[in-house]
Amino acid sequence: MTTKDFKKVFKQLKAKPEKLAKYIKHNSPKKREFGKSTKKCRLCGSDKGPVTQYGINYCRRCFRLNAKKLGFKKYY
Repeated sequence: MTTKDFKKVFKQLKAKPEKLAKYIKHNSPKKREFGKSTKKCRLCGSDKGPVTQYGINYCRRCFRLNAKKLGFKKYY
């Protein structure tokens, strides 16, 4: 179950707080400690192409946009 589906059901269960609490307890996505979903970009939230070296935690697109501001230079 994705996060989007999880939050979609809240609209239906707002009138029934007991069932909503039970639903949240059993169906919420669990906190990940490792894997692809733990490495997200600080700026856009994407998990595609993470640059985690030096503790940057940007995706490759955001890194290219902000590399000069971070002090990186391109050498040929």
